[in-house]
Amino acid sequence: MEYNLADLFESVVDVVPDREALVHVDHPGTGAERRLTYAALDAAANRIAHHLVEAGVKPGEHLGLHLYNGVEYLQTVLGCLKARVVPVNVNYRYVEEELVYLYRDADLVALVFDAEFADRVAAALTRTPGLRHLVRVGTPAADAPALDAVGFAAAEAAGSPERGFGPRSADDQFIIYTGGTTGMPKGVMWRQEDLFFAGLGGGAPTGEPVGRPEELAERVAAGGDGITFFPTPPLMHGTSTLTAFIGFNFGQRVVTHRKFVPEEVLRTIAREKVTSVSLVGDAMLRPLIDALSGPLKGTDCSSLFSVSSSGAIMSDTVRAQFQELVPNAMLLNNFGSSESGFNGTATQDSGPGKGFMLRVNSRTRVVDPATHEPVGVGEVGRVAQRGHVPLGYYNDPRKTAETFFQKDGERWVLLGDMATVDADGVVTVLGRGSQCINTGGEKVYPEEVEQALKSHPDVYDALVAGVPDAKWGNHVAAVVQLRPGAPALTLDRLRTHCRSHLAGYKIPRQLVLTDSIRRSPSGKADYRWARAVASRSADGASS
Repeated sequence: MEYNLADLFESVVDVVPDREALVHVDHPGTGAERRLTYAALDAAANRIAHHLVEAGVKPGEHLGLHLYNGVEYLQTVLGCLKARVVPVNVNYRYVEEELVYLYRDADLVALVFDAEFADRVAAALTRTPGLRHLVRVGTPAADAPALDAVGFAAAEAAGSPERGFGPRSADDQFIIYTGGTTGMPKGVMWRQEDLFFAGLGGGAPTGEPVGRPEELAERVAAGGDGITFFPTPPLMHGTSTLTAFIGFNFGQRVVTHRKFVPEEVLRTIAREKVTSVSLVGDAMLRPLIDALSGPLKGTDCSSLFSVSSSGAIMSDTVRAQFQELVPNAMLLNNFGSSESGFNGTATQDSGPGKGFMLRVNSRTRVVDPATHEPVGVGEVGRVAQRGHVPLGYYNDPRKTAETFFQKDGERWVLLGDMATVDADGVVTVLGRGSQCINTGGEKVYPEEVEQALKSHPDVYDALVAGVPDAKWGNHVAAVVQLRPGAPALTLDRLRTHCRSHLAGYKIPRQLVLTDSIRRSPSGKADYRWARAVASRSADGASS
């Protein structure tokens, strides 16, 4: 047995077959839900795996998942792994041109898609001749385009529930497409063994690393089943799917919703006695606070002991508000990426404008991006990770060469995050280098300004971008969504507030008020949108 994700999952199934593995609420508030034990989920994944094999999808070929959250999503990922087909996530917000790019760039030969995306799938198919097998989840609308697709239920019914697959390898791949903040999406290629140790609990951020493949099932057999994981962002983003697999790897229960509805998330936490929620930053935490302070006041969240965020930070102000409502829960800002897995967790409140302080794992360094040598104390470098890292970007040798390197006999990945390190080894992440604003020769990272903005009592959400400026090269612009009922905010008032948190050159010179901040479905910031909005209002009239 190797560190192969399908082998590991099957080993867990064999020791806790009757334990509940997955609870999915399809339409919150209607009671429509599905519950699967480990044995039932295993059999369901076997059925889809056999269907793919019988449809001619070969080991190493790529299958896209163009789906909302659902049993079908995780069932298909597991089925792919069993049949040695490479699963590829597809962002369901993409329109035709973006889908054509991803389908072609990823060399998809098969696609599992939700029926409501049929129009977009049909449009993209005319330019993706390599995509030869379609499986449709759900019933198509009466006016949906005709597609040569197999219904998911029919595919599942025709497939055998037994295993009966050939040997697998730790080298089998898992690809995570990440949109990032700039450019077209990139497919991060992981060996399954590396992904297990970097992002799926094998490296044990808390506790002992898994020493051999068989040990995982032994731990599950010896331990309890008291943890319920609830990844609330879309499974199409790597962090949610990986969170679900952490739950499966350790024989715990996973809860999912089709979409993020704050009130229903809280009801599910209470009903299912959820212990661990994962989300993405303030954009998902604030609506939970609003619901707990209003229509869902008094909801029993006593089972909840951790709320973790990755992909965007939970600001100190918003964390404090949630802590008042749910004092028993730990709020953890985790640091990681599709390219690195888990890097570390915030060690303490950094405060507005002071960066994101981390206790990193032993595989993480802050290095000079040119020489790849560690930077000195207090010097700015880029975060890098060694050891269990991806093979590179699929179909992109240039970007792979820029991001991945060999040093002292190990593979390294150079991340986009800029950081410093102090004499005690504590890393302070300043922000994404690609979003850094150069104003009058000084560097400003949007995240630190956003923390300061969100500490203002009238600010609900904010993004910060650089706007071209004849005098400064670029100036710092704040795009702000106010709290409902808050009085109009002026630039002068905002600048006065920021002076106690930020150096003068970091304080916004422009304020744009907006009805809502644009983010991805998982809560990640859309900086291109913020930059465009600020540029259109660069005369400062909105302040």
